[in-house]
Amino acid sequence: MIDRYSTKEMRYLWSLENKFSIWQDIEIAACEYWRNAGRINESDFNDIKNKAAFSVERVLEIENEVHHDVIAFLTNLAENIGGASRFVHFGLTSSDVVDTGFTVIIQKTGELILGAYDKYLEALKKKAIEHKDLPAVGRTHGVHAEPTTLGLKLLGYYEEAKRNYDRLKTALDEASFGKLSGAVGTYSQLPIELETFVMQKLGIKSEPVSTQVVPRDRHAHLLNAISMCAQGIARLAQEIRLLQKTESREVEEPFQKGQKGSSAMPHKRNPILCERMCGLARVLLGYAVTGQQNISLWHERDISHSSAERVVFPDAMSLLEYMLIKMTFVVENLHVYPETAERVLSLTKGLLYSSRALLVITETLGISREEAYSIVQSEAMKVWAAHDGPGLKERLSARDDLKKIEPSAWEGVFDPVSFLKNVDSIYKRCGLL
Repeated sequence: MIDRYSTKEMRYLWSLENKFSIWQDIEIAACEYWRNAGRINESDFNDIKNKAAFSVERVLEIENEVHHDVIAFLTNLAENIGGASRFVHFGLTSSDVVDTGFTVIIQKTGELILGAYDKYLEALKKKAIEHKDLPAVGRTHGVHAEPTTLGLKLLGYYEEAKRNYDRLKTALDEASFGKLSGAVGTYSQLPIELETFVMQKLGIKSEPVSTQVVPRDRHAHLLNAISMCAQGIARLAQEIRLLQKTESREVEEPFQKGQKGSSAMPHKRNPILCERMCGLARVLLGYAVTGQQNISLWHERDISHSSAERVVFPDAMSLLEYMLIKMTFVVENLHVYPETAERVLSLTKGLLYSSRALLVITETLGISREEAYSIVQSEAMKVWAAHDGPGLKERLSARDDLKKIEPSAWEGVFDPVSFLKNVDSIYKRCGLL
């Protein structure tokens, strides 16, 4: 999946070439500490630093024999370094290198995702401002409720995306810990200062209390944050799909030149990108569950998490970047049909203004809310039942018991703009006005 959905940069960061390169950096940094401490002489350290090299093909060849990736990697390094290789990996255990390298990759891929996220947020903000004053139907339970604006709809998704961005940054920070603490986290064969030195060179932090691995609650939190980001994208994608239905078609995802919607029906313009976002969000939810299950390892460590992480992490981070890139394209190129939005507002012949009618009747006639509700509901049910009959405004204004209400008052009731007087205040609260 990573090959199909990821950018070139993301693919490289999760490649074996990059993973082994980071492992090499960790081993050299550890040797540099020993050189500074006087345990490795300058000549041997220079051999390690200058001759250290690996070949992915050779590492895999050795691994096929020894069935241990870190040993295979170290064997290949030793083949190139020579005698000084006796100092490489001194006092370390495999997970020291693997987990620390894993953290470095997570942080680098996280930077790519945050960069894509910035563009997504900017696209959402721009669209929300552009359509701030475009009246549109607001729906609850899928049924017309009250007028809103298309911009206000998008503003809600923008604010959610900002929250998810912050959650992702926090989770990336909480996953920015490595460890070089030995077989069960006691630093039995090396000083704590070595770990501090290497982590500083790598730009990550030292795990305060590790076992043989960095605790997996950190990784579970990150996968949860990734899934939350994906669910936010999917929620917007689903809204676009619903608004694109033929019966309303208020908005539509971009349909590109040369694109075809159906092998059988040439007229089709299907919301395939938004549907794809909804499907991929389900995959990422499953990966979040896997992350939770990886927390409980046997005693100081087993490797039941390792095989799962080799699948879910490259996929999860690649998929989120992909979703952000694709949804940015959708938002930037979203087709909006103001005339259709206006037509849809009138489909229920004034029913979505019933809440305002209820208040005007209550205030003007001085009757109870329950009595006014009964009046409005009775006329609303007649509108529902008679598709070709008069609308709610005509029915209410024709009632003898409502003659005290001036025609101008009814105009205010059935004006969508009157429902939107506080939209600017909401935008100001979000810092967009």
